[in-house]
Amino acid sequence: MKRAQLYQYSQEFFAVRNETVQQICSDFEPNSIDQDYVYWLNFHDLEQRDALELLCQKLNLDKLSIESIFLPLRRSKVEEYPNYLFFQIHTLRNNSHFASETEKLSFVLGKNFLLSFQDHQGQHFADVRERIEKSKGKIRSQKSDFLLFRLLDALIDEIFVKTENVSDQIDLLDTGIHTNMKSELLRGIEMQKRELIELRKLIQPIKDLLAGLENMDHALIDPANKHYFKNLRNSCTSLLEDIDAHKQILESLSNLYYAAQGQRMNEIMKVLTVVSSIFIPLTFIVGVYGMNFKYMPELQYPYGYYTVIGVMIIIGIAMLIYFIKRGWLKRE
Repeated sequence: MKRAQLYQYSQEFFAVRNETVQQICSDFEPNSIDQDYVYWLNFHDLEQRDALELLCQKLNLDKLSIESIFLPLRRSKVEEYPNYLFFQIHTLRNNSHFASETEKLSFVLGKNFLLSFQDHQGQHFADVRERIEKSKGKIRSQKSDFLLFRLLDALIDEIFVKTENVSDQIDLLDTGIHTNMKSELLRGIEMQKRELIELRKLIQPIKDLLAGLENMDHALIDPANKHYFKNLRNSCTSLLEDIDAHKQILESLSNLYYAAQGQRMNEIMKVLTVVSSIFIPLTFIVGVYGMNFKYMPELQYPYGYYTVIGVMIIIGIAMLIYFIKRGWLKRE
């Protein structure tokens, strides 16, 4: 399966190869790099470790950098070396359903080349490929640091989309709370809270990394392009603000849910209280005439039964009218 691409491009030319990891790694020779072109090597498969290590050795990468590519990532990091920059981040797994489904991405930025390593098969950078192939924007007239900016921009856009999906779910939850009070709503609120927590865990390290790239004094980062990384950092700040705002909305919805449940319980208790209040005097009357005394004046009365029933009905209706006039049966 072809799980590697090699893009070679300049302002007037581009070429792309979709090959296996072994073919790309064996054919790419650092000594043959043309300074007029930018080379982007993207790998979707880390299983071919021997081939990837061979490529990294040909590019004179430090052993620690090579080892880090294959180890699980504990935290995002950026490392400076004389001839390259190495950094790793966590991002959303392509087509992930939950923010907790993440993957590690590693980047090696060198002069006129950029390596990107993905843990899983995915199309994070479809827009970047289209820009290169159709010469959109200024990507073909820039160096590898601008390509890095575009790749990071694509990853942040994916998180933006995920955040917007959470926002849509929040709107549905808000509508649900005002139309029905199913228990699934509270479960949905908690689920979206976890999504926001996971998104924050992704964005904050990327923001810190971008701040490092923005302030970095390295020959591979063109000072004229630093404002692009600043813009990305501002995007991360905006994302974090959106996440915090969504968390506050979810907290409000959670409080509203419990308040609505409490109000609903109060309505039920009010109705039960009214019903009980109506039946208390009726029960009293029934209790009085249920006593087993031999001499009770009404026991021998021919219409006693109908009279008592009529009195009970009148009392019940009178009390019901009284409650309605007082507004005690009015639904909030």
